[in-house]
Amino acid sequence: MRIIALFILFVFHSSFSHAQDVHRDVQREYDLLFMEAMVQRQKGNADAAFDLLSRCLELNPQASEAYFFLAQYYSHLSDKDKAMSYFKRAADLEPQNSTYLETLAEAYMESENFAESIEVFERMYEADKSRQDLLEMVYRLYVRLKDYENAVSVLERMETIDGKSERLSVSKSQLYMQMDNKEAAIDEMQQLATQHPNDLTYQTLLANMLMMNDREAEAYDVLDGVLRQEPLNSRAQMAMRTYYLMLSEGERADSITRCILLNKEASQEEKVYLLRQEISASENADGDSTYILNLFHEMMAQPDPDPELGEFCAAYMNLKKMPRDSVSNMLEFVLGLAPDNASARLQLVQYAWEDGNEQRVIELCKAARQYNPDEMAFYYYQGMAYYSLQDNDNALEAFRNGISVIDEESSPDIASSFYEVMGDLLHQKGLKEEAYAAYDSCLHWKPDNIGCLNNYAYYLSVEGERLEQAEQMSYRTIKAEPNNSTYLDTYAWVLFMQKRYSEARIYIDQAIQNDSLHSHVIIEHGGDIYMLNGDVEGALAHWNNALEQDPGNKVLIRKIKRKKYIKQ
Repeated sequence: MRIIALFILFVFHSSFSHAQDVHRDVQREYDLLFMEAMVQRQKGNADAAFDLLSRCLELNPQASEAYFFLAQYYSHLSDKDKAMSYFKRAADLEPQNSTYLETLAEAYMESENFAESIEVFERMYEADKSRQDLLEMVYRLYVRLKDYENAVSVLERMETIDGKSERLSVSKSQLYMQMDNKEAAIDEMQQLATQHPNDLTYQTLLANMLMMNDREAEAYDVLDGVLRQEPLNSRAQMAMRTYYLMLSEGERADSITRCILLNKEASQEEKVYLLRQEISASENADGDSTYILNLFHEMMAQPDPDPELGEFCAAYMNLKKMPRDSVSNMLEFVLGLAPDNASARLQLVQYAWEDGNEQRVIELCKAARQYNPDEMAFYYYQGMAYYSLQDNDNALEAFRNGISVIDEESSPDIASSFYEVMGDLLHQKGLKEEAYAAYDSCLHWKPDNIGCLNNYAYYLSVEGERLEQAEQMSYRTIKAEPNNSTYLDTYAWVLFMQKRYSEARIYIDQAIQNDSLHSHVIIEHGGDIYMLNGDVEGALAHWNNALEQDPGNKVLIRKIKRKKYIKQ
């Protein structure tokens, strides 16, 4: 829409502003060419649009709109000088066009020509005093140039519009500090505090500025006055803590720290900031966790404690490698305060999973599905716990319910594993097509899921389906893990089903060689492959070895008696 609006504006301009200078027939040709250039631009045909715009300039060298759009193409072609000259030419031809001017200013900024950019922004502001955002840009550019005097001047212009404010005064003070004008920095904050005598926030800002300039005694008097009026003023408490730390009065600083952490008026951000400082100081010293844990416990003992503090405490306990039970107790405390706290619950689920406590995993995940129905991880862990307990029906139900919460933001690893296990479960139930669809979804999320590639390829080979695809998938697994006996066996079996018996023999030998568990399935496959390679003696040796591992295998017994491969 913006391009169409610009087009209408430009055509209108070219039809009237330049009519006296350009012959009517040439003007008509120009308008048609420019219209076609805009159409090609809209279609994304950059080369055609570029050529048409260049022709427009030949017809009318005063066409600002042609310069403007050509400049953009030169910019994309990395011809920055040409682009800059064209942007400037467009702005010179139409000095009141704010789009041209703003684009030119941004081009100057991109080339780090900040002085020129400032000049353009100032021109724009003079034309439209309602755009204070332009003054903000001028201020930032002066700071980039380290021209602090002019930056202060811009802030003063902004003050004449909006009046004094914390943001502007603090910014001016910081600039004065950069200029090493400490008195001006303090005076700026003093003016703000005087102008707003009933706002103790400004008194605190003044105290902080005094401390920054080595006038601690004056800062203390200001802060003492604030705390007499508002004993729970957390910003003043934070400043007073800084004061005591500057004087190396550790005990008093610790006392103020405790007051802030237990202060119901203090923000959560302030408390977390302080805790991080205390933890950092503790770690840089002796690393004793007793003091830090006492702070956490005191805070959690207050009425209506914040669950996030409990999570923070659990994270600290993990940092200090405290016993799992202690961390779990804190996480349980968090869940007692906020049952919908997904991260705390997930940590507990992971602990239970690592401990092999599947029933606890199931219990936690069932509750999570009530409070966090959109969190995929809980469906995954619940399904895996049931799967581990060989309760395949409930496992499949959990995975199927979880499909609905998988979206573009889901973890690819978890989503892939989700569908992989689901595919295995469906195949076990004889739902072959559904299993294959699950495997396809698994590989969509993670194309290199080696376990899925192996199982998918093996099941296809057993069914004698899509053997070429099965070979491609299986080959990827042995390239990834060339000594994995299971993957080598699958690849050998896929080759066997393709009647590529001599190749299959090579890989089944490698599979048996790398099979430390002496799997009767792999050994039996070896016998089958040897038999169809014409090696009856080798086949019988493998089949007899497999029978020792699986003495009840009736098909295997028949193979040995008949000395013949029997398809199962």
